[in-house]
Formats: sequence, C-alpha cells, structure tokens
Amino acid sequence: MATPASGPKRAERDARLAIPKHAWTQADVAPRVGVSRQTINAIETGKFDPSLPVAFRLARLFDLKIEELFLDEQ
Repeated sequence: MATPASGPKRAERDARLAIPKHAWTQADVAPRVGVSRQTINAIETGKFDPSLPVAFRLARLFDLKIEELFLDEQ
C-alpha cells in the first residue's frame, strides 16, 4: 500500500480491500469481469485505468458504486 506521503494510486486501496472481503483472488475476479488476471493486477496497482464497461462490471461484482471502488486523484 502506498505511504501517506505519496498518496494512494487509483483503485489501489478499494480494489485490494474488495477482493479479500469476498475471498477471491485476481484469477477468480478476472473471468467474472471479462479481463485477464494481469489486467486486474494492473488496475489494483494503479498502472491501468479500466474502461467504463469493465469498471461497471467490477462495481457490480463487488456490489459497490464505481466511486466507492476507484479513487479520484484530483
């Protein structure tokens, strides 16, 4: 997890919390939203911003609003 000085990257905090909450691995989540495990990893670490359809599928999967799952870096 990022340090307070550097701040969290997009999706880093919430996506990482959501997966353990449901006891799912990246490999479990990926086919449920139609992407690769590597894509889930890249979203979690803030290296990749998902498309809107993928973001909506992730939010539905975890029963969250998109804004609860992804952090705005503004």
